[in-house]
Amino acid sequence: MTERGTPDEGNNVPLIDNSLLVDISDALSEKDKVKFTVHTRTTLKGFQKCECLVVRQHEEFIWLHDRYEENPIYAGYIIPPPPPRPNFDASREKLQRLGEGEGTMTKEEFTKMKQELEAEYLATFKKTVAMHEVFLTRLASHSVFREDNHLHVFLEFDQDLCARPKGRLQQLGGIVKSLGSTTDQYYLGATVRDVNDFFEQQMNSITEYHSHLKEATIRTDKMTEKHKEVADSYIKISGGLLQLANVDSGPLNKFLAKVSDYFERARKTESRVASDQDLKLADTIRYYMRDSQAAKALLVRRLRCLANYEAANRTLEKARHKNKEVHAAEGAQTSACEQFESISAQAKEELLDFKTRRLHAFRKSLIELAELELKHARTQQELIRKSIQSLQELL
Repeated sequence: MTERGTPDEGNNVPLIDNSLLVDISDALSEKDKVKFTVHTRTTLKGFQKCECLVVRQHEEFIWLHDRYEENPIYAGYIIPPPPPRPNFDASREKLQRLGEGEGTMTKEEFTKMKQELEAEYLATFKKTVAMHEVFLTRLASHSVFREDNHLHVFLEFDQDLCARPKGRLQQLGGIVKSLGSTTDQYYLGATVRDVNDFFEQQMNSITEYHSHLKEATIRTDKMTEKHKEVADSYIKISGGLLQLANVDSGPLNKFLAKVSDYFERARKTESRVASDQDLKLADTIRYYMRDSQAAKALLVRRLRCLANYEAANRTLEKARHKNKEVHAAEGAQTSACEQFESISAQAKEELLDFKTRRLHAFRKSLIELAELELKHARTQQELIRKSIQSLQELL
């Protein structure tokens, strides 16, 4: 299956210039992987070509994310969250169950259910492409991240980057690392007194914000799922009425066929409503839930620097008291102070940008969703009007 990626521009504050533009121009879904065609256009001097195309897999996106996360020079920045792993298992499982239950439904019902599941699979595929593209555009639009050599290699090198799926041991290490980061947040928050009210307020507000987004994601997913269930119910109602129309050759057959046609058309509209809510609302909330987690990780790194700075101050006091290794302690204290001041300055700028970016994203997504909801409501209204009119003509 080939599909052009559709970028979610709402997740990015517009670029001041067009010196580095990245998009996923095409993607191919295979049985156990997705191949993304990454298209780059640039006028930056660090690149060998002004335009290039490379094919990348999900593991190579994770490889690129890890290069930023593991580099200490980016400790003061919000590292864009990696794109989620492509997962089409649920759609494939539904298609398999549909095939197994083919004998229990009419041919019309089976065909409509299959079309619905194929549309769901395609929507999931488009979301996967969009999430991978958002990750790259975040890096390309950042004045510091765009200069990283690993990004240049990712965008230009036309061979495999030798990034392989993580084994169980590596996955376990990732879980341990995540738990360690959470532990750090609570431990440092309890033992280190932040000297800056701005960062203390940011930690509290982002933690609460992340919690609300997590709950909103769950509720939005449930709402979208209910719309899909309604669309599936319309398929069964439409199929049942059409079957009755075919059986009854009396005066009701045309009436039932018309009502069946209404539910079939209403099903398509309801499916579009679910898809739009998923793309414009659920995906935006889900993305910023993960991005707020990345912002929390930045604040934890800053607290860790503050803890190191306070430890260096205590070590210097002891060294001066004992009059031993004072020069080395002063050097360590100066270095820790510089690191803390540097990460604080970078972090403040990043957090202010995070606020601006998320406000822009939510405003854009909610406006687009409202416009689509109005469009679908008018479509439904017109459908009901025409259906009632056609039924009245049969009387």
